[in-house]
Amino acid sequence: MSRRVMRGFSPDALRQARLNAGLSQTEIARVAKVGTGTVRRWEMGESSPQVDLLARVVEVLGVTIADVVKVPETERYPGDWRVLLGLTQPQLGAKAGVTTQIVSCVERGVISLSDNVGERLSAALGISEDELRAAHERARNRPLGEPS
Repeated sequence: MSRRVMRGFSPDALRQARLNAGLSQTEIARVAKVGTGTVRRWEMGESSPQVDLLARVVEVLGVTIADVVKVPETERYPGDWRVLLGLTQPQLGAKAGVTTQIVSCVERGVISLSDNVGERLSAALGISEDELRAAHERARNRPLGEPS
């Protein structure tokens, strides 16, 4: 499981969603089946959530991942679209009928996006193939050192 920083994650937005729901960190953690310390570290900005765990927490809060992860549509990479659906790379690969390795390589922009893979991934993500291709090009052309 990747431990890299989730692009666009807002600890403040997560904290505010929890406060708006009138719930404690302990209550959220218990119901979402994550550690209380995990929720605390996310809200403090000390760590970045794993997408599958964040999906469980926002479900308990009654919000969406898009409420706490904000990447403008015109700046999204393929991985951002996946995160907004609350999917891990293996989950997206299974849904699209491609390997996790292909998902990873497409998200990082290290391989070309074939017509077949583009069609499968865009359908699984619920976006147009043109949007996936634009996101893939952004990932391929991102500055050195910028995470995908």
